[in-house]
Amino acid sequence: MNNRLPPAWAKHLKSGPAPKPRLPQANPTLAKPLVRAANDVRAQADDQLLMQAYEHQQANRLAEAQDICLEVLSRTPNHPLALYIMGTVYLGYDDEAALRYFGRAIAEEPTNPYYHLSLGEAYGKLSEFAAAIKHIQYALEVQPDLVEALCALGRVYTQFDKPDLALPLYEKALKVNRDHPKARLGMAAALTGLGRMDEAGVYLKETIERRVDVAAAYYELVQSRKFTEEPLELQSILRELGSPGLKSEAVQSFHYAAGKVLNDLKRYAEAFDHFNKAKQAEGYKFDIDQYRRFIDLTIETFTPDLFAMRSNYGNPSEVPVFVVGMPRSGTTLTEQICASHPEVHGAGELSKLRRVANAIGLQPSARDFNKPVMTITEGLSKTLAEEHLSYLRERAPVAQRIVDKMPHNFELIGLLSLLFPNARIIHCRRDAIDNCVSCFVLPFSSAHSYNTNLRALGLYYREYDRLMRHWDEVFPDRIFENRYEMLVDDQEAQSRRLIDYLGLPWDDACLRFFDREGAVTTPSRWQVRQPIYKSSVKRWKNFEGEIAPLIEALGDLADS
Repeated sequence: MNNRLPPAWAKHLKSGPAPKPRLPQANPTLAKPLVRAANDVRAQADDQLLMQAYEHQQANRLAEAQDICLEVLSRTPNHPLALYIMGTVYLGYDDEAALRYFGRAIAEEPTNPYYHLSLGEAYGKLSEFAAAIKHIQYALEVQPDLVEALCALGRVYTQFDKPDLALPLYEKALKVNRDHPKARLGMAAALTGLGRMDEAGVYLKETIERRVDVAAAYYELVQSRKFTEEPLELQSILRELGSPGLKSEAVQSFHYAAGKVLNDLKRYAEAFDHFNKAKQAEGYKFDIDQYRRFIDLTIETFTPDLFAMRSNYGNPSEVPVFVVGMPRSGTTLTEQICASHPEVHGAGELSKLRRVANAIGLQPSARDFNKPVMTITEGLSKTLAEEHLSYLRERAPVAQRIVDKMPHNFELIGLLSLLFPNARIIHCRRDAIDNCVSCFVLPFSSAHSYNTNLRALGLYYREYDRLMRHWDEVFPDRIFENRYEMLVDDQEAQSRRLIDYLGLPWDDACLRFFDREGAVTTPSRWQVRQPIYKSSVKRWKNFEGEIAPLIEALGDLADS
């Protein structure tokens, strides 16, 4: 959610209570002034309401903020600030709606830099990088020293595998405000994306010394290296946890940071205690029954017969490659190995396919998938596929293969097969307990609420496994299973199988994936800068005394 409203707020909202108007006696010559007075009164009332909406939004009372904005929009349908606040309310919850609201706000005030900035950030969240860059650059044309826009553009470039372009933007932002948290943390992220870990560490330590977003800085700092002896930072982190009045986000970051250091030091019980406390601070809830219904619907709808009747659907291109699986199953490592090949581009985690699914109604909250699937005619499948190819080509115009490594596309293999019947699908699988433990010790967004506790995580894993077994039955011999343990046991043999599956000749560069230039923005950013190591295999045994609920929930899959 975006908690920033533009400084231009004062332009729209007048402080203080609205004065009670003194209405003159009826007089035909005063009709126009009376209309203007009524409009002024309405505008002042709207402004007061929008201030309340902003306060609700800041306090995460999104329903209340939405209700107020809708009340204003019922009287003034195109009130730009009401539209803008609605966009901030929807951002992260319904990004498509956020795009529409920001776009409508811009239609009313085309030169407002803050509206363009927020629209650009929304596009960035959706991996629509060209549109994101266009709108953020416009904001900077209007207001060149707008730090939020400089940082937002830097963030997009880092995600777009161009962290070298982000560095000068962060440098300029720091000249404007040397203690802006997004500028400092963004600079560190860009340096990390370039593999310049030591320089990133210097920035983060200085950020902590200057007391700028200390919790986030400590978290990022401890991710930049592995500890073999207790660092001074550990006691500092523990002291920070004792500070009064910490916000939930800070509590989470400090606990995750402490847990990471203690795990490195092999003080596993202490580490897991911090991970548990971080999860409690997140407070996410997961509805396993709703998710089971979603998996049931997917299995019931996407049958061999459905695909047999739609054999002419989509685009025959072999360019798209989808790397799927549970998070922390080796998807980043797999993408890095593939993208080290000169004919392959790694595009990172793209949300495009999920946006298509949401648009046609293939959502976890849906009660029926037959109607959404029936809307995908042969013509529409070809149109959607062509749009998707253009989206991929924007990233790598001449690559023979472009890899989308969004792990949760495992839910959408049916949809992607209707669009790209010849697309390669690589399923990353890992020891079930190792995989789940690796998820649990990291902060995930609310979109991954299954990661809220060990039991929920184990039950979710069972549903993921059930769906993947269905896809293997529907598409026999089509999906390449890349087993993490096989990859770390014999890197070259498994890497050769991967490249052969992509239909490309072998290249030795794939063995030195850790030397590849480019940004890595997932939690694996430290590991993929190293040669393959085997210490993550059976890592769960370090926590055996703490993870009984997970093992019980996994059931027979605990041995897989």
